[in-house]
Amino acid sequence: MKIVTLLPSATELVCGLGLRDDLVGVSHECDWPPSVLGMPVLTRSRIPPGLSSDAIDRLVTAQLQDDASLYSLEEELLRELAPDLIVTQALCDVCAVSGSEVARAIGSLPGTPVVVNLEPICLQDVLDTVGLVAAAAGCVERGREYTAELQSRIDAVASRSLAIPATARPRVALLDWLDPIFDGGHWVPELITLAGGIPCLGAAREPSQRRAWQELADASPDVLVIALCGFDIERSLEDTRVFLDRPDWTQLHAAAKPRVLLFDGNAYFSRPGPRLVDSLEILAHALHPELHPLPAGMPQARTLAGNGMSAAVESGA
Repeated sequence: MKIVTLLPSATELVCGLGLRDDLVGVSHECDWPPSVLGMPVLTRSRIPPGLSSDAIDRLVTAQLQDDASLYSLEEELLRELAPDLIVTQALCDVCAVSGSEVARAIGSLPGTPVVVNLEPICLQDVLDTVGLVAAAAGCVERGREYTAELQSRIDAVASRSLAIPATARPRVALLDWLDPIFDGGHWVPELITLAGGIPCLGAAREPSQRRAWQELADASPDVLVIALCGFDIERSLEDTRVFLDRPDWTQLHAAAKPRVLLFDGNAYFSRPGPRLVDSLEILAHALHPELHPLPAGMPQARTLAGNGMSAAVESGA
């Protein structure tokens, strides 16, 4: 079977099912596992490189209002690869090539590939996508085994968190964009709860929402998690420096003094695939290190100076 994946979480899922050798093409953002680097790339971004976060937000907003796609699909290459299975998404036009563009391209393919659209909005949905892809790829039993492996890890964190009294659970706000501020929605509040925190910004099973500074202040988080969508840790640190040096933040920090944690949002919290379970484990360790061990090979959060970036990174990988 020849499989094409058009978003990073799908690539991670396919490889997690042991189907790496069946994979023939990926998206321009697929970078995990490392063995997919160098594969034929079927998408490209129409967002120019080097823009500020604010400029990216304005461009994305304008493009979506005009019903213009943010990504291009390499249709000629897709025809050459002639996949039997295409795994894509219809959840977010900001995250990957749109479902409508994929549907148009399928009409020009030599055969009729199976198309699986992934639209998870919570952790259980992510587990369900494993079964969907496994069924389409003809490896149902492996899908059951992989789902059970992921569920076991989730249950282990949830079980340990049951021992945390309400008074020891910090109020946690996760931001997945800083200029303007966007909260973390969909599966993020669930991850926070399972990890032993109290989500105080962001709606479960709902998209990320633009927030005013006052809304962040009113949320009064004990822990502010920064996990920026689409940015690696180095770019995230650049934006975070600007964010933590703003007068609005100085006022908020003076009032609430939240602990600030920085994660690689592009690798973890933003991708609704198997590594959301990794995200849960590293968040749980960051919130309650005495209770939740950090699995081998997992990155720690970067703990940042809360009242401006003069102290920069205090600890972490």
